[in-house]
Amino acid sequence: MSKITTLLSHLQAADLDMAVFSDPVSINYLTGFYSDPHERQLFLFISPESEPLLFVPALDSERAIKKVDFPVVGYVDSENPWKKISATLSAKNYKHIGLEFDHLILTKYQGLKTVFEHATFDNLTPIINRMRLIKSADEIQKMRIAGNWADKAVQIGFEAISGDKTETDIIAEIEFAMKREGLEMSFETMVLTGHNAANPHGIPGPHRVENNALLLFDLGVMANGYASDMTRTVAVGQPDQFQKDIYALTLEAQQAALAKIKPGVTAQEVDRAARQVIEKAGYGEYFNHRLGHGIGMDVHEFPSIMEGNDLVLEEGMCFSVEPGIYIPEKVGVRIEDCGYVTQNGFEVFTDTSKELLYFEP
Repeated sequence: MSKITTLLSHLQAADLDMAVFSDPVSINYLTGFYSDPHERQLFLFISPESEPLLFVPALDSERAIKKVDFPVVGYVDSENPWKKISATLSAKNYKHIGLEFDHLILTKYQGLKTVFEHATFDNLTPIINRMRLIKSADEIQKMRIAGNWADKAVQIGFEAISGDKTETDIIAEIEFAMKREGLEMSFETMVLTGHNAANPHGIPGPHRVENNALLLFDLGVMANGYASDMTRTVAVGQPDQFQKDIYALTLEAQQAALAKIKPGVTAQEVDRAARQVIEKAGYGEYFNHRLGHGIGMDVHEFPSIMEGNDLVLEEGMCFSVEPGIYIPEKVGVRIEDCGYVTQNGFEVFTDTSKELLYFEP
């Protein structure tokens, strides 16, 4: 209950009568119970005036009851969930409600308006973001384990490299191996060959691994409820000098950013450290995304490591550092590690070499 106790202090400081959580990951963070309700309704109600309440689809009730030590209310598909929530909370007169604006879809919002007819709604997202921002030693250890699995997954990908295989062939081998370990990927695995890697969000397909080109791997694994995320770009055959130069420049940019990170530095200063390396070489326009994103129970969390974000870094913050250079029809390179801010710097969760590795087609 310690996280809920911390949350209650935030609610009182914000003069909120109740917090209503709708993001399954936020609910998991606060309670240890996770479920994807799909089109059904899943809410966690927390108020300083009463014990928490978890509202779940009936098919999740038994599992939820075993996981939490406060009331669980379930509903069957034929019931109106909003009427059941209203009946459960009927004795209360909540006026000032916090909702997760960044997660809440319009139909859920409209349903909650029928429950809290006379309430005003405030954005709860900054409060839960701030709570999740600083990771505990236990969380960091879980993320180390997830990072170790990412290293194993990308090694499987390296071993699968062959000119006879397509991008999706290699992805299938990686994901099958992780499935056999009882693990899920933290997002859709990307393996992109040659020019296809020049799109930062390229879509893998039936493209066979190109010879004398670069091959990009972007993947992550969920372990113990925490995500990993890494990118490595490797050589197949003998890429030309231009491709190798772009790789070296991207690595220099990442190293500059990693060296910049420590408590007291701002997020935008870290972004600038990488971006200035690439801009100085004349390729600034081809680094067209933020340097990094937060990571934890979600693969993308608060904060963004980017220009314009003056958030001051603190020990325990976890995020990615992933500069990239994407020149259409020529080359695409990204190098990414996630890690956490230490007392004096930054420690990454992934150990796979960042030397340009060469593989036979």
